[in-house]
Amino acid sequence: MCGIFGVISKTPVNQLIYDALLLLQHRGQDAAGIVTMLDSKCFMHKARGMVRDVFRTRNMRALPGNIGLGQVRYPTAGNAYSEEEAQPFYVNAPFGIVLVHNGNLTNAHSLKQELVDIDRRHINTTSDTEVLINVLAHELQAAARDKVLSPEIVFNAVAAVHKRLKGSYAVVALIAGYGLLAFRDPFGIRPLCFGEVVTAEGREVVVASESVAVEGTGHVVTRDVAPGEAIFIDMNAQVHARQCAEKPSLNPCMFEYVYLARPDSIMDGISVYQARLNMGETLAKRVISTVRPKDIDVVIPIPESSRPSAMQLAQKLGKPYREGFVKNRYVGRTFIMPGQGVRKKSVRQKLNAIGVEFKGRNVLLVDDSIVRGTTSKEIVQMARDAGANKVYMASAAPPVRFPNVYGIDMPTSEELIAHNRSIEEIREFIGADALIYQDVDAMKTVVAALRPGLDGFEASCFDGHYVTGDVSIADFTALAAQRKSQGDEDESTDRTRLALQSGLERNG
Repeated sequence: MCGIFGVISKTPVNQLIYDALLLLQHRGQDAAGIVTMLDSKCFMHKARGMVRDVFRTRNMRALPGNIGLGQVRYPTAGNAYSEEEAQPFYVNAPFGIVLVHNGNLTNAHSLKQELVDIDRRHINTTSDTEVLINVLAHELQAAARDKVLSPEIVFNAVAAVHKRLKGSYAVVALIAGYGLLAFRDPFGIRPLCFGEVVTAEGREVVVASESVAVEGTGHVVTRDVAPGEAIFIDMNAQVHARQCAEKPSLNPCMFEYVYLARPDSIMDGISVYQARLNMGETLAKRVISTVRPKDIDVVIPIPESSRPSAMQLAQKLGKPYREGFVKNRYVGRTFIMPGQGVRKKSVRQKLNAIGVEFKGRNVLLVDDSIVRGTTSKEIVQMARDAGANKVYMASAAPPVRFPNVYGIDMPTSEELIAHNRSIEEIREFIGADALIYQDVDAMKTVVAALRPGLDGFEASCFDGHYVTGDVSIADFTALAAQRKSQGDEDESTDRTRLALQSGLERNG
């Protein structure tokens, strides 16, 4: 997953994009980038690191213009250690296009070959985003040949893009001198919404991964971009929209509601916070069937995402809800950090137990999910070290048994603790006295109840069903090989000056 944002305004947008990326920082902490446009000239700055570290005053001053976009990266495809693969990406023909992307293309390898052999386009990195921008550029060039670019031509190009791409993608692209384009894959796997505000200077329209970035920057959410839909915002901030996919269906990623999104966001009409409350309610029923409520003294969440579920669970059990762990907010989220070695090292740097909440008690720990199991194992041990009598563990999500190929960092089966293991084997591994998981169907039911008319969920990591219908064993093998090659990289690699694709000038 990544966080993306775009804006067209009548005033400078560099600070606005920076603020939006801070609101989306939870979606990616590996790299960040911003592009702005003044007249028809683009200005870019991107680098590895958190937003606050990537952008200094001199960088912000070098980003003039009233239109722009930005991204925070969480690497799932390509090279996690390369600044060349930080977004945005740029191509200079046709028109000049800058693009940011959230998701993962499952047919990136075959598309890359098509681009080279048929479209005659050069690909310089292993990033699927570079593949995507070149497919868009090729289709725009074909649709606009000998014509003046119009929203209709842009939409025709997006329709052609949909026919070529497979996988998940939410995209925001800047077409130099014309406007801002945003579109979403036909299954609506990755989120995208837009909003606006009318200021004294004029209308301002923004597009973002989550509603929190729209509202948090002073805008009013208009609606979500529909699956397969494209919206084009012209230079006068007028929004044009068209459905560009033949058979769109809404299947948002369930892991967004479990873990990835901020609780104050609303995605596809579903409150993330309410979804997590509902998961806690169904989880309580599972807990009661495994552990007698009288054997539980206190319910303690593992911060941050599990709090709503833990609160609802505690209420249903009639047990005290307590904060037993203090989180160091200046350490990155362990799930996002590349490299298992870094992940193991960071757990105790990130959390510290409050002894008084554990000493002599039977505690029920609630986490949003258990992916690799290494973090859960260490947290259970922390609870015991703090004096807990018994430690029960509950997961607000079902067992993560299958790889994810749509943009979440869980691409290999071998890394998943629940893959080919029984619940009892997982319990023994993490060292808990009892382990309770959410039920897959119950989770889908209680979240779907918040959005009538939903076609389904992309929940492949839980149920093994890949909604795009094009995922094979070969895809998992390729992702595993790519991940292994990334793991051999040295994280201390020198961060040299960024050479922008196609010679885009870097300022500052």
